[in-house]
Amino acid sequence: MNKSHILIDGAVGQLEAVWDLPENDQENYVAVCCHPHPQHGGAMTNKVIYTVSRTLAGLGMPSLRFNFRGVGHSEGEYDEGHGEQQDLVKVIEFAKSEYPDRKLWLAGFSFGSWIAALQAHKQMPEQLISIAPPVNRFSFDDFVIPNCNWLVVMGDADEVVDPQAVFDWIDELEPQPYLIKMQGAGHFFHSRLVDLREELEAVLRNNL
Repeated sequence: MNKSHILIDGAVGQLEAVWDLPENDQENYVAVCCHPHPQHGGAMTNKVIYTVSRTLAGLGMPSLRFNFRGVGHSEGEYDEGHGEQQDLVKVIEFAKSEYPDRKLWLAGFSFGSWIAALQAHKQMPEQLISIAPPVNRFSFDDFVIPNCNWLVVMGDADEVVDPQAVFDWIDELEPQPYLIKMQGAGHFFHSRLVDLREELEAVLRNNL
């Protein structure tokens, strides 16, 4: 798999990003992946979002992961989720300009899954992937369930996002997402990244 580092024009400056490019491009989809919290070490190099992006590339689609404003070489400052949604919109626009006429897949981990979820109904992805959505840490009041395939992955030993809060939240949704409960997995999926990739592949391959 090839990688390509780029800079994208954002709302408040350039955003650092990297393409994970497939060896066998299926030419139907393009993916965008959002990293965890910028103020807690989150970046596009995070092992979980790296694993997600590389998994999507392995399924045959270019996958673009990027640094939110103020992270790495991305310009600007942390904006409590508001500006980060603008960042995501700009990155999606860029991805679509590079790969027009393709269906969007949208993924996020923790804080990134919150940003992706808030934008999903506007961006109309074909697939939404939410890894450890932080429902007990950020407001999902503005979240509108998107009309697309939706996968949630949650470790039942998550020490950052309350797993039961996520399961209770999902129980109240209609329609409900497809839920993968990973037994014994913590927030950062330490020693479980291979399992995460295999779980993602098993479900997502059917949605291609």
